[in-house]
Amino acid sequence: MLVAGNWKMHTDRTSAIQLAREVVEAVGAVEEVQVAVCPPAISLDAVFSVVHGTPVRLGAQNMHEADGGAFTGEVSAPMLRSVGCQYVILGHSERRQYFGETDEGVNRKVKQARAHRLVPIVCVGETLAEREAGRAEAVVARQVERALAGVHLDDPAEIVLAYEPVWAIGTGRTATPEQAQAMHALIRGLLCNLYGERLAFGVKLLYGGSVKPGNAASLFAQTDVDGGLIGGASLKAADFAAIVDAAARQARRRA
Repeated sequence: MLVAGNWKMHTDRTSAIQLAREVVEAVGAVEEVQVAVCPPAISLDAVFSVVHGTPVRLGAQNMHEADGGAFTGEVSAPMLRSVGCQYVILGHSERRQYFGETDEGVNRKVKQARAHRLVPIVCVGETLAEREAGRAEAVVARQVERALAGVHLDDPAEIVLAYEPVWAIGTGRTATPEQAQAMHALIRGLLCNLYGERLAFGVKLLYGGSVKPGNAASLFAQTDVDGGLIGGASLKAADFAAIVDAAARQARRRA
């Protein structure tokens, strides 16, 4: 199981350090779950100084597809590696919606992340209009297949996928456990087609979209849900720790 906190554009450097300390203390030495926090870029090095040597890992929220160059305002994979990042979120719906990111662009970033030994957390998910039009599965299948086109996989730990229905992100609405499982099963099947069952069943599939302490257990109980990409609830250490605990309980049941 993996639980990753996406802090989005919240916290300044001081509050990020404080939140990281609270998360480390609240999560404790959990063994059954991999835990990561993804603060804003300006706080990556500061948060790394807090989580280094603890079970909590560091991730970034985005990166550019090039090693470097005249790309004002961007950060590269080598930069992220230099401040201790192990994960990077790619293709989040907010990046697609507000910054025009495409499936093809996400694919280039996935390849770049892999080249620099970063684990990409590749986000996919449909809008409410797409779901109501009966196109949810087709949209997610397209996003998965295009994001992973030409991406070689030797180990299932080299990549993570996160299903985040756009209509559930920050809205308070959550996919039912059954809806989440159905889409995760679809994604698992696509991975089987791309990489074979041995690798596909080892890839962690996260659910994101208004995950809270009150609904985490029912979501994580689904066969193909391997954890969560947590937004708002990751900004409160106690809530985040409760979600990690729900994942740990489920991991023990699966063991």
